Amino acid sequence: MLRIALFNCILLLGIYANAETITVKNIEELKQANAAALPGDIIVLKNGEWHNVEIKLNCNGTKENPIVVKAEKPGKVIINGHSRLNIGGSYIMVDGLSFINGFAGNEAVIKFCIDNKQIANHCRVTNTVINDFNNPKRLDENYWVALYGKNNRVDHCSFLSKKNMGVLLAVILEDERSRENYHSIDHNYFGVRLPLASNGGEIIRVGVSQHCEFNSNTIISENFFEHCDGEGEIISIKSGSNLIRNNLFKECQGSVVLRHGDNNTVANNVFLGNNKEGTGGTRIINKGQWVVNNFFYQCRGEGFRTPLAIMNGVPNSPANRYVAVSDAVIANNTYVDCTPMGLCEGSDTERSVPPVNVQFLNNIIYSTKRSQLAYLHDNISGITFAGNLVSDPLNINIPEGFTKSTFKTLQSNMLPAPQKVMLSLHTLSDSVQKASVARLSAPLSLQPGFLDNQLLASIQKNATSNCGAKWFTSKNNQSTKNQLKKDCKNAAEIMAFATANNNTRLMVNLTGNDYIFEAPVYIKNSIVFTTNQKTAIAFTFKQTQSDFLFHLVAGNSLQFSKINLDLKNVQTGSFIISDTSGSSNHVNFKMNDCSISNLSGTFFTAAKSSVADSIIIRNTNFTDGKGMLFNFLAEKDKRGYYNVEKLIMSNNTFTNHTGPLLAMLRGGNDESTLGPNLLFTNNNLTDCNRGSEEAIIHLYGTQYSHMENNTFTNCNPGKNLLLFEDAVRANHQLRNNLFSGSGKVITNKYVVEVGNVVR
Repeated sequence: MLRIALFNCILLLGIYANAETITVKNIEELKQANAAALPGDIIVLKNGEWHNVEIKLNCNGTKENPIVVKAEKPGKVIINGHSRLNIGGSYIMVDGLSFINGFAGNEAVIKFCIDNKQIANHCRVTNTVINDFNNPKRLDENYWVALYGKNNRVDHCSFLSKKNMGVLLAVILEDERSRENYHSIDHNYFGVRLPLASNGGEIIRVGVSQHCEFNSNTIISENFFEHCDGEGEIISIKSGSNLIRNNLFKECQGSVVLRHGDNNTVANNVFLGNNKEGTGGTRIINKGQWVVNNFFYQCRGEGFRTPLAIMNGVPNSPANRYVAVSDAVIANNTYVDCTPMGLCEGSDTERSVPPVNVQFLNNIIYSTKRSQLAYLHDNISGITFAGNLVSDPLNINIPEGFTKSTFKTLQSNMLPAPQKVMLSLHTLSDSVQKASVARLSAPLSLQPGFLDNQLLASIQKNATSNCGAKWFTSKNNQSTKNQLKKDCKNAAEIMAFATANNNTRLMVNLTGNDYIFEAPVYIKNSIVFTTNQKTAIAFTFKQTQSDFLFHLVAGNSLQFSKINLDLKNVQTGSFIISDTSGSSNHVNFKMNDCSISNLSGTFFTAAKSSVADSIIIRNTNFTDGKGMLFNFLAEKDKRGYYNVEKLIMSNNTFTNHTGPLLAMLRGGNDESTLGPNLLFTNNNLTDCNRGSEEAIIHLYGTQYSHMENNTFTNCNPGKNLLLFEDAVRANHQLRNNLFSGSGKVITNKYVVEVGNVVR
């Protein structure tokens, strides 16, 4: 037996000693190398562009001798065009690839599975980048990474600018081959996901509602999430026994959401909101969830995005709806200058079951401002509070379990420390400590709050120096465009400047008096139109049946500044329309210090499936127009889609206008998005809408609106003036407005009215 074992050992050593380095320069050679690869082999992809390739790797290495597939030089193997990578073998490591200037279609960019049959196990993707590798159309959904199988790892990769629909990284639990998987997602950089304006913008999702009763055992650790604003869920957990630890979330508009599944743990994470709107923390649903030893700094989320949201459940809920919170532990967390927590969040006629057997222990809630500790939406008797410390300015609206404390001045490390070390032995039961050892390999601290300066520094240092692909430096993916100034005397020059396809920001100075357009203008640059002239500039459009004069192509911005435009000779459906192609790229539009007269038709129409990050109208006069000024009604599918994230209209005047000023639609009952957001302040409206049955401003499903210090004079008298309609909870502030001789304001329970005057 000894001789046989020795022979086998010598044979294996001989095989590994003969491991080869195989260099391939195209997809055919890579296929051959994959088919012939043995444990320990290294397959090197030659530098250059690999265009329209479907890479399939189903070779098999061993634990001691994996098969390595790597770039000749990290970052110099460019995967572009219609391309993707599928892995379906075992012990394969992929290293140093760059996916850019391409798309993967309906499939994942990187999928740990081949043809839905061959599942990857013990495989790894490292030091790789996927950057703006989006399907051309925003609603064409796909993943960037789909993890199947077991014991796979995604590490030290950079993922930036996912714009189309779909989770960025999804852990799939379709069958037993992929459950109890123990995947590791670690040391990655996830950056800059703009608001998707719909559901489906998560960064990581573990499981789906259909498989939520299975355990995944996935570990998400030591990653850096920055400006991940796709939707309300940054990480969406829809399975059991997952661990999220030692991650940094910086200025992300969303939360770590324990949506389905039981016994998940969120520990030792840092959430830096830095007072950015919508920055959240953790949201808890289901059984046995733990949120312990996390640090939350200036997180400003509200509602479902509060720094801590403990949800109400549905009676006898199916696993894929809202199972009531029970047996949860929220302990040793520190909250600094955050918005109030939400307890029994989401309480309504359906979600009517409050949490039970929840232990809220040894937390620190510190604020330099006088505010409320928490919003209580239902009966909180099922939550036990003990050993918690709060700073003096906070209004404690919970009966017991909180002690006012004096804290040392915050230092550069941001951690407040109580003046006296306060032990709370009575609040941590043996069962909790035993469970902590099982989950976290250590008992919970007896000191309240997150007080580990060394751990805080370590998480921050790891995020900036050890997350993402080592060769990739442009983490924020923000390009700076050069600015060119051009004089323009006629419409032909406007057409030329607008359609010039270059990486510049054009400042176009209009020097003529009358601009006659023979065809629609497609804005393919970031362009600003301005003038030094004080008199009106006339636009004339010879096509009378066109849907638009200006078409704002996706990925660009348009601005009018200090211009007086007379549009009486523009007879189109819309003066400006956003991209009609359904592109995954966003647009922006801005006006300031302008005058628009004699409009006929819609001024700005948001096309279906288009998204504007912001539309800003300031210090602009609209006079003697006919038609709807701003139309955001294209998304009629009742799926929670909308067309503009932030609409700001301030210090404008609207005079003698026939037709609605603004209509916004966000249909359906989805609760995952922050927008659309409307700021409508300090505007003056006189003699507008003239008895139309349509409200002058109609908001349906707008998530947040703030209408303040506006004056409405003789606007739609006897008819509807403002109309608020909502299918899900919203936040509408109607403050200090003057309504003189104007129509009715139709509100609902989500509208807060303060200081308005009706004459």
